[in-house]
Amino acid sequence: KHDSWAATAMYSGPRFGVVCKFNRKQPIGLISTSWLGRFLAHREGFAYTRLADVSGIIRGCGPVRVAGMHWPNAVAHEFMPGHPLGASEQVNDAFFPELLRTLQAVHARGFAYVDLHKRENIVVGEDGKPYLIDFQICYFASQRSLFWPISRQVLRLLQKSDLYHLSKHVKRLRPDQLESLGLADINKRPWWIRAHRLVAVPFREGRRRLLTLLGVRGKSGRSATETFAEHAF
Repeated sequence: KHDSWAATAMYSGPRFGVVCKFNRKQPIGLISTSWLGRFLAHREGFAYTRLADVSGIIRGCGPVRVAGMHWPNAVAHEFMPGHPLGASEQVNDAFFPELLRTLQAVHARGFAYVDLHKRENIVVGEDGKPYLIDFQICYFASQRSLFWPISRQVLRLLQKSDLYHLSKHVKRLRPDQLESLGLADINKRPWWIRAHRLVAVPFREGRRRLLTLLGVRGKSGRSATETFAEHAF
């Protein structure tokens, strides 16, 4: 996968497969982004470390080295055989209850997942269980931080967003479980998500048109410069 943030690929090892993400560090004009690549890799690696014992979280692989040299902008996790959650996936009765327990455990550790609106971040394992991947934009709030009173409010807001996005997936695939999972009252889009869409949607459409004009993407909005480009779900 190649996107604006990183290049990601799967590697075969002697004991298991590994998914490695190389966060972008190329400058944007005269603006350096190497610090951003290091920051994103550190945050995701930190999440895998703090959540290593949580059921439903893919295991991280620690520091990434290329030819013996540490790459601070890279992060890796074990490959989980399975497939992304589909739009018409037939999941078993335990799937969403297990995913909710995983999300609650993530929240209890001081994290908000943030990216749960993307179904492709939920992997349906070969065992039929749910697994969360991609903690690139997760949010963590430490009680020891000087900004804890503010970050706690942000954390609660983002955790509520996690539950809202989970409720959307449940409503689509297992609406019969909304009540039993306690998500029936959450299934109304919060005001902060509506406000975000007012900015994010025009930005995304404008960016897509710009990339099409530059020839990076074709008229369909899909990538036109890569041999095996991943098309978004």
